[in-house]
This record gives sequence, structure tokens and C-alpha cells, in this order.
Amino acid sequence: MSTRRPDATGPVDGPVDGLVDGRAVEQAATVIEGVVEQVFHSVTAVRDTLLAAHRAARERGEPMCDRDITAMRGRLLDLLTGEREVAVGMGVITAPGLLADRPLHLEWWQSEPDRHDPVRLEVDLNPHSVGFYDYAAAEWFVVPRRTGCRHVVGPYVDVHGTHRYLLTLTVPVVADGEFLGVAGADVPVARFETLVLRELGDLAVDVVVVNPEDRVVLSTSARSLAGSLMILDTDADDDAGEVRIISLPDPPWRIVVSPG
Repeated sequence: MSTRRPDATGPVDGPVDGLVDGRAVEQAATVIEGVVEQVFHSVTAVRDTLLAAHRAARERGEPMCDRDITAMRGRLLDLLTGEREVAVGMGVITAPGLLADRPLHLEWWQSEPDRHDPVRLEVDLNPHSVGFYDYAAAEWFVVPRRTGCRHVVGPYVDVHGTHRYLLTLTVPVVADGEFLGVAGADVPVARFETLVLRELGDLAVDVVVVNPEDRVVLSTSARSLAGSLMILDTDADDDAGEVRIISLPDPPWRIVVSPG
């Protein structure tokens, strides 16, 4: 499949030249953005729970502590086990030093295929340990902290925790200019792909989504598998204008649409 011709970026109105219909391009972009927003809706609810806990601590005239975070577990589990929930992992990761009685805290819960109830992710947060999990250096933590914007990482294999092939979506949690940490969710790549394919239905084109690292996020084409690299040639001419590439602003993915 040719992946050239970058001139079709942004919203598409009306027919597209060549063999790719403009309505198919619009539908692909709408479906992908819709699934992303569905996950971020849950992540925003997690963020709001942490903000409420922080506000309650300030009203008490006390710094936040470990019990303020553990008190959020009921809400996290309700969200994670919701009937329409897409994520398999969800929680909050506090900024180092935020809690008065615990320098680091990762309150993350995940669904396990062979268990009825979610389990808490246990990681080594001892900085002096060989197995120390330095979450403050992870992309899903660093980027929201630096930019103040939500972020999507993946696809990647989570070797430090779940060992699943994931997309991780996070948002910064900020109160009156103070960075409290991030709220986030893990979505298996296969589940994300299934949801998109279900909505796309019998769309008669191939759709490939590529992240900023040129890694395929999802694909309806057997020629481009999720996780593989796809280097988009944005300087060469295409083959008779058959391929269209559009860019999403958030997440900054590119959608490659070609005849099926």
C-alpha cells in the first residue's frame, strides 16, 4: 500500500480525488476520535475525584496524605467495572512529595481476565531498590506534567506492570497552579482496534492509524499490523492519488486511508 501524498490534512469536505471517497475519510476520523474521547471521559472522572480529595484536604487545613488517595478506591472501582468501560486499568499517580506521609503513590487498579474483581497494581516505589519503578520518568507522566495537556502513549508492552500490549491515556491534575499528578487509563490495543472496527463496519477502504513515532496504532489492513513501523513518505508523489493522509490534532495521530 502506498502511504504517500500528504496534501490531505485536516477536515475533509466533499469527495476526495482518486478512489478514496471523502465520506469514508471523515467516518474513519470521527470513529477514532470518538473512541479516544470515550476513554478520556473516564480519565477526566478520575481526575475530578483527585481534585475533590485535594480540595477536601485544604478545607481541613491539612496537606494531602495517603488516606486521601486510598479513599478514592471505591470511585475508581466503580468506573473501572462500569458496563461500557473500555479501559482495563485506571487510577492516579501522585506527584513526588505531594503526600505528607508517602513520597510516592501509584493508586492503579486493573481488570484481570481470570479474576472477577479488579486487583491493585503493586510496584516497587523504594528509590533505593534495584527494582524501583521511577514513574516520574515515564512518558505518560512527564509529558502531561510538562505541557499541561492530555497525552496518549503507545502501543507498547507494559513490562513494568501488566505485561499487556497497551495504549495509556493520561491527563494532568492541577489545582490552583499546583501539579498534583496524573490520572490515566490503560486500553489494550486489541480492544481499541475492535471498537474502531465495529464502528467502521463494512467501510470499503483500508484505514491505518500511525502515532508520532511512526508506530501503527491500529489497522484494518493485513499489510500493516498494529505495533509495526510505517514510515510515511511525505515528499514523494502518490500513485494516482489513491491514498489520503489526514492528521488528528489530539492525539497527534495520522490516519492513512487507501482503497480496500
